Amino acid sequence: MAENWETFATAEPALAATVEKRFGAYTHHVLATLRKDGSPRTTGLEVRFLHGELWLGMMPNSLKALDLRRDPRFALQANPGGGTDLGGGDVRISGRAFEVDDPGTKAAYTKEVEPPQPFHLFRTELTEVTRTYVEDDTYLVVQVWKPGEPLRTIKRT
Repeated sequence: MAENWETFATAEPALAATVEKRFGAYTHHVLATLRKDGSPRTTGLEVRFLHGELWLGMMPNSLKALDLRRDPRFALQANPGGGTDLGGGDVRISGRAFEVDDPGTKAAYTKEVEPPQPFHLFRTELTEVTRTYVEDDTYLVVQVWKPGEPLRTIKRT
């Protein structure tokens, strides 16, 4: 079962707000895709949260776009920033990305984002959102959301 960003944000608004804030703190993040041989590829990427969706935009025929066309599975990690202060925690999103060819959808995205032309646009379906952070300098807290399941929170010392 997979859901879009709006479904996740409706189910877990506080976590969604934290995740968006973490991604909003920096422009570039790390995307992991799968190469033809199944090995991982990591590359930098800008992301957008617009109209209830998490969008991934890419340069034409970039390797990450070709990877996603072949196998839509991805993992996305927010830029941790400088130093060791993760300000809101480490956040990761996993799911599947599907290329959007609809001219109206691409035009609406272009109007708001103004990406270099031409470009690939991918809509995402989420399979997991994870936040890891330290609470009270004592506990390592891991929050995990998966579609159709309650938010799971694990605390370790």
